[in-house]
Amino acid sequence: MAKRPQLTGRAAILAVVVCAIAMSLAYPVREYISLRRSISELRAEKARVEAEKQALLARDRQSDDPNWITKTAKERLHYCGPGEKCYVVMEPEQDRQPSVAKQPAAVPPWYETLWESVEAADQGTGRRAVTGRESVGQ
Repeated sequence: MAKRPQLTGRAAILAVVVCAIAMSLAYPVREYISLRRSISELRAEKARVEAEKQALLARDRQSDDPNWITKTAKERLHYCGPGEKCYVVMEPEQDRQPSVAKQPAAVPPWYETLWESVEAADQGTGRRAVTGRESVGQ
């Protein structure tokens, strides 16, 4: 009796068809999984934004309360209502002098440093801007 081969022509064709189907489905499945992940991230972002919105709405409702407005004005602006006695406690002069002497030299604002570096580049002097307490051109 003749021995049947292990891999017949039909089996080979079936294997090729199954591989082709698997290869054609790989990209759409990957895209599906990616989109599901994006949807999940967007839902989490939506929940975070909604919570922030609710907090802002609560803060807005709080600002309608006259007692809250008065309390906030007193805390932040040192508001003193009519008929109230308000006191401001100031430090003695001798205590403030040493603290002024200990302060480092003022750092120039960023736009001044930027403008000086632009002027230096225009003149071609090769100076560079230095951050921190140092000045431009050092």
